[in-house]
Amino acid sequence: MILSTVYAVTRRLLSLPALLLRRDVTKDAELLVLRHEIAVLRRHVPRLRYEPADRLWFATLSHLIPRRRWAQVFPMTPATLLAWHRKLVARKWDYSQRRRSGCPPTAAAVRALVLRVAAENPGWGHRRIHGELTRLGHKMAASTVWNILNQAGIDPAPRGTGAT
Repeated sequence: MILSTVYAVTRRLLSLPALLLRRDVTKDAELLVLRHEIAVLRRHVPRLRYEPADRLWFATLSHLIPRRRWAQVFPMTPATLLAWHRKLVARKWDYSQRRRSGCPPTAAAVRALVLRVAAENPGWGHRRIHGELTRLGHKMAASTVWNILNQAGIDPAPRGTGAT
């Protein structure tokens, strides 16, 4: 078992330089044989259905072959190849799943700080709390403080009870 594996690996390694040093005539003859084999197989299969991996492979290889030769080389039309390539590029640059609308969520620590300041200073409204937190270095909108207080069930703008 091990001996046959070593033999197979050695044979593949030794065939690599032969492949690289092979003459162009031999490569062209091999390509003609493969193309003829494909033509024979196409006569037996009415319509091929390519999987996404096959489409990716063809679209990638199309960059290595000049466009004027695509009709002779590829088993599909050049328009089909370009359509597959467009779909691959569109999928790569599609950010729809990463896109989120609105502002990023407020950190839990900031939310807790707003509620703590509101609890310790019941006479302050959302604008005063916002001003104090801004002085402490927390960048947020006054409406964010209002939303946090409103969701917690605290009146964002408490009414004064005493004389003004």
